[in-house]
Amino acid sequence: MGNYIVELENISKSFPGVKALDQVSFTLKSGEVLGLLGENGAGKSTLMKILSGVYIKDGGSMEIFGKKVDFLTPVTAQKMGIAIINQELNLCDHLTVAQNIFLGRELITNGILSDKHMNAEAHKILEKFQIDINPETVVGDLPVSKKQLVEIAKALSTDAKILIMDEPTSALTSKEINNLFAIIKRLKAQGCGIVYISHRLEELQYIVDRVMILRDGKYITTMDFKATTLSEIISYMVGREITEKFPRVEEKVGEEIFEVRNLNAGRMVRNISFSLYKGEILGIAGLMGAGRTETTRAIFGADPKESGQIFIDGEEVRIRRPMDAIKAGLVLVPEDRAKNGLCTKLSVKENITLPNLDIIASKLGLVNRKKEEKITETSIKNFDIKLANAEVLADSLSGGNQQKVIVSKWLARNSKVIMFDEPTRGIDVASKVEIYQIMNDLKSKGIGVLFVSSELPEILGISDRILVMADGKITKELDVKDATQDLILEYATKFDKKLDSRQEAIEA
Repeated sequence: MGNYIVELENISKSFPGVKALDQVSFTLKSGEVLGLLGENGAGKSTLMKILSGVYIKDGGSMEIFGKKVDFLTPVTAQKMGIAIINQELNLCDHLTVAQNIFLGRELITNGILSDKHMNAEAHKILEKFQIDINPETVVGDLPVSKKQLVEIAKALSTDAKILIMDEPTSALTSKEINNLFAIIKRLKAQGCGIVYISHRLEELQYIVDRVMILRDGKYITTMDFKATTLSEIISYMVGREITEKFPRVEEKVGEEIFEVRNLNAGRMVRNISFSLYKGEILGIAGLMGAGRTETTRAIFGADPKESGQIFIDGEEVRIRRPMDAIKAGLVLVPEDRAKNGLCTKLSVKENITLPNLDIIASKLGLVNRKKEEKITETSIKNFDIKLANAEVLADSLSGGNQQKVIVSKWLARNSKVIMFDEPTRGIDVASKVEIYQIMNDLKSKGIGVLFVSSELPEILGISDRILVMADGKITKELDVKDATQDLILEYATKFDKKLDSRQEAIEA
């Protein structure tokens, strides 16, 4: 590791009603990977947005490559060699992969925007970092995992000397994570200083040299990673010891509350059938691309289904669109909470009440303000949503608090079945435990809980039963008492045997 390339001293930043950073100091050396850790809302992303020019500091001093800098803009930060991979994807869905990679740095030939040139250069970048995506693909057509890789390629394409990675692996497969770690090691060897923000603490052992911990906008400590333990790190992050990572609540299993029969929706949802009972949590496991998210979306009516029946409390419900599902008491906490779960530019109050207008408005469409205030206050109190007031924008909240807002808006209308798709993605250890406790509370109240997760320890730690999916089909149902990670992976890789392409051609 080399000399310090970033030195921030006594950085402060406030937003209305919130002190996001309180006299925080930070250093980064060339050729090191620094793990920046803390709970959601600790100030990690705010500090890095100041370093990358997105926010302007209220106080403190900055030195970058030994040069004093009063403030940065995204453009000046990029020119200085600073790049950031944001937790919330910052891509234009209507543009191609290549156009996103070169957004703001478009390649021009003879005074004309050259898609051909950008496609060729993007192909080189993607190939260099072993990212298997066609540069001409429209980003909106990609799944979340591939969008995350485009965001990574976009940052790496600038040849940055200071690289900030904010939850870069939250949507990636194991193979893609291993590839990213190999890229990080190469960049480190080239002298690049990397700030790595992640709530997946088990990842740190493979790449991190030092860890710096923030809590409630304040600096707590910096430690050599090899000289500490994960338990010690968690204790510093939350200010207390978390004794139970997966709090399990045993309930007597009651009658069937929810049933799906022979659901089909394209190639990724094929003949899906299962039941959910009161007093249990049903987990859905599988590899990326197994069809788990597509199944929840088809059930919810977000994507069209070709065939199949859905029953709640023994009665068939016809769901053609999400509003049909919502009115029937079936709701979804989606995988991409910022894009599909929230209106990020509306207030928390508006987000909580928006799907509940039918129960707080008169027949003439006039909103009953008293009902609106009561629903909002009750939701914030019951879910311990941390915010200055209900009027703050949803995108100003931490990931964990955003997730609580999504759950609270559905429970305001006495929903019967709640589907969670990757509910703890990108949130800290303590907030994860809070989400698990919410799920346990729903279970104890007789509400049906179904959840999708790519984290096998989470599936095993919270579920009562587990459905394993592969290739768009359910390949196994397991009682959690009989399940192991190896057994789940065995059934998660049970793909249909494909015909040899030559045989297919002969039969055609």
